[in-house]
Amino acid sequence: MKFIVSSTTLLKKLQILGGVINSSNTIPVLDHFLFELNNSKLTITSSDLETTMVSSIKVDSNSLGEIAIPSKLLIDTLKTFPEQPLTFTVDENNTIEISSNHGKYALAYTDGNQFPKTITLENPSSTKISSLVLAKAINSTIFASGNDDLRPVMSGVFFQFSSENLTFVATDAHKLVKYKRNDIKASAHAEFIMPKKPLNLLKNIIDDDHEINIEYNNSNAKFELSDLTLICRLIDGQYPNYEAVIPNENPNTLIINRTLLLSSLKRVSIFSNKTTHQVRLKIAGAELNISAEDIDFSNKAEERLTCDYKGEDIEIGFNSRFLIEMTNNLDCKEVKLKMSLPNRAGILRPLDGYSENEELLMLVMPVMLNN
Repeated sequence: MKFIVSSTTLLKKLQILGGVINSSNTIPVLDHFLFELNNSKLTITSSDLETTMVSSIKVDSNSLGEIAIPSKLLIDTLKTFPEQPLTFTVDENNTIEISSNHGKYALAYTDGNQFPKTITLENPSSTKISSLVLAKAINSTIFASGNDDLRPVMSGVFFQFSSENLTFVATDAHKLVKYKRNDIKASAHAEFIMPKKPLNLLKNIIDDDHEINIEYNNSNAKFELSDLTLICRLIDGQYPNYEAVIPNENPNTLIINRTLLLSSLKRVSIFSNKTTHQVRLKIAGAELNISAEDIDFSNKAEERLTCDYKGEDIEIGFNSRFLIEMTNNLDCKEVKLKMSLPNRAGILRPLDGYSENEELLMLVMPVMLNN
């Protein structure tokens, strides 16, 4: 087995595929890339058993074979080369030799048969979606998903496909984000929970606008990009009824400049209690008063902002980290915060920056104010 390949082309591909590989694996072969050579087509696979990524590149060869090459050693070697053709030759003594313009490097490989086989989806449903839409859906929701191992269903993003729209939801019980697209439809109703790791990988790969084909069944999902395929195991379980926690009656409406609110929250939150991160929002007339206090250290801060407010005077407490995170993830000039009572969730929405086919709703639970 022998092939010639461009050093930078191979490195770029391996750096993307390397995102799947865990830093410590129980099965040694998972520290490797699987190389499958079929004449001029080299298919490379990486896996952690839960997520698998497959991609192929053109090489100069007329041989066949499959081997598993240590990922870290190979990437570290390739990083040091300027752009040049490299010749890979498999020797009899279980080593593969890389020949460059300057020298030769031999590394031990593992038999390709030991590498776990890529899952094939049985009876999948499929939906086509623009890569930019998918990237926006991931970016809008993923930060709100939880990290609690005891509630695995909340540690991913809930995909809800129907013949009318696509909805993406993430929550950790303190905050919730729902992103809806009314201009994209699925052929049939489907619901599944995507883990965070493959979504982060997808988000980092997408750099231009192209169509992605998503296939899914009860246990796995497959994303087919133009030159790459990602297959992952779905999170098993029933997603909580998120619609039930979104309050419908919110008569108090605050409209304010997003950047102004964000920078004020960032400043004031520095003075908040390091355990609760509590900030107090006091709204009366056209004035928003944001304050925080850390009684243990006698730290306090207060800022006054002008705003557009309709409703009764209200005093409500929020965890500043959640509010900052949400405001930071909005892509708009002005935000609308709707509230009803100090012990009911607040609803944050963008006022501009999104098309009429998009709906973005962020919910944040209040914290009890100590007087």
